[in-house]
Amino acid sequence: MALNYIDNKVTKIPVGILYSLTGPYGGVNASMVNAAILGLEEANAELKGSFELEPFFRDCHGKLSAYTKNCELMIYQDGCQHIIGCYTSAARKQILPLLERTNTLLWHSARYEGFEASENVLYLGASPNQHLIPLVRYILAEMVPEIYCVGSNYIWTWESNRLLREQIVEGGGRIIAQRLVPMGDLQIDHIISEIISLKPPVVFNTLVGEASYRFYRALWRAVSADPDLKPGDITVVSCSLCEEELPLIGEPASIGHLTSATYFRSLQRQENIEFLARYRKRFGVGTAPSVDAESAYVCARMLGRSIAAAGTDLVSKVRDAAKSSAFEAPEGTVRIDHATNHSFLTPRLAVSTRGFSFKIIWEAPETVDPDPFLVWQGETQTRPEARASDVVNSDEKET
Repeated sequence: MALNYIDNKVTKIPVGILYSLTGPYGGVNASMVNAAILGLEEANAELKGSFELEPFFRDCHGKLSAYTKNCELMIYQDGCQHIIGCYTSAARKQILPLLERTNTLLWHSARYEGFEASENVLYLGASPNQHLIPLVRYILAEMVPEIYCVGSNYIWTWESNRLLREQIVEGGGRIIAQRLVPMGDLQIDHIISEIISLKPPVVFNTLVGEASYRFYRALWRAVSADPDLKPGDITVVSCSLCEEELPLIGEPASIGHLTSATYFRSLQRQENIEFLARYRKRFGVGTAPSVDAESAYVCARMLGRSIAAAGTDLVSKVRDAAKSSAFEAPEGTVRIDHATNHSFLTPRLAVSTRGFSFKIIWEAPETVDPDPFLVWQGETQTRPEARASDVVNSDEKET
């Protein structure tokens, strides 16, 4: 629709918010919903009545079939041409045919495994060259590159493990073992026993939700009980662990883990300090977003500005407008690549500390071009230069 006043009323543009507040990863998704709503509210305030973005949230309960059903309702019943959502790649893949068939635009906020490029998705989360590759390079440079892989049995794990294996083996390391469990399965005792037996220096974790939290707790207990192991002998690394999950793990099991992401709350950037203050004012002093929530906020803000620039909510016009501007986000400058619909972002590595926070130990000196198909990685990527001791000696409280 064109942006104008109808009967002296502001034109309302429906925007879908598609996440799961319940199910195996509901806890993390709650802040993504909050951040998307905050972003839409700020977009409306910035637009000063030229039009209004009206949120339509539907809870998918962590069930793939619900994503299709709710997406259909958003499109055909709510009239949404733009949807912010999907935490897991399985959910995104589930609704992608529907998005393409109806020419609906998904503003995808989560990090993902790459090897996809749809005209009906704008990828605001990190591509593999912006999260997995910096992590791999750190492991090869600063750690013993012998890795045990554990994860939930779905596409994020499959592709992440494949890329990890290729990069680690090429760099002279090896994959010791790979163990997967069904999504939502909490039976991980056999995996803990095998890890303690093999004593790998690095564990790459792609478990989702409660299974991951149980894994961290169980591994900490097992390491503590083994006379041949001490803290730091086995380092768990991840491209998905975030601040909201650390309290769900609990101290001391939550301390000392290495994560690769484009955003951490501890980032000392004025835009981030102000964003955190606004978020806590809106949703409570005890709340705060993590990387995927911050990205959902960026989706909402860029959506508002792109519709305003396009003068319409038509998908083709809004998509073009989104690719023609940059946004100074809490994480840094974000802009969308014309060729791939993926985003220029700043990779970072951080270690979990006491107080359920992260200490950033490395960040790229500038934004990194998205390379979702890894066609040129190795040519222009920045090499992490943090010290391995930062991972082991990460007990101090973040200030």
